[in-house]
Amino acid sequence: MTDHPSVFRRDSISYLHIPAKDIASASEFYAAVFNWTLAEERFSDGSGHVIGRWVTDQEPVGDEGIRPYIYVDSVGETLEKARANGGEVSMPPYPEGNLTVATLRDPAGNTIGIWQQNAP
Repeated sequence: MTDHPSVFRRDSISYLHIPAKDIASASEFYAAVFNWTLAEERFSDGSGHVIGRWVTDQEPVGDEGIRPYIYVDSVGETLEKARANGGEVSMPPYPEGNLTVATLRDPAGNTIGIWQQNAP
């Protein structure tokens, strides 16, 4: 067993294609807002468990289709970072059980969710 994160985890999401016509803008947004690691058109999420690449031959997902949700320490702070880096809030924070959830659009127009666990 290794101490390093791995994308080779059975039955878990480990790879994404994210549509973006402007790879530089998408890269800057995800690095600034979610601390993702970037290498040209490829990325690794903040956990090191998910990798992927930007694709320029697909349209942004918008509000339709499968939507990824990213766990964050603070939904409010993350929305502020998103707005400061070209993102847009599409659904303001709302409670869901003991969670706070919101959705935002990245600069390319893809809708993604964010969520945090609230104190019990």
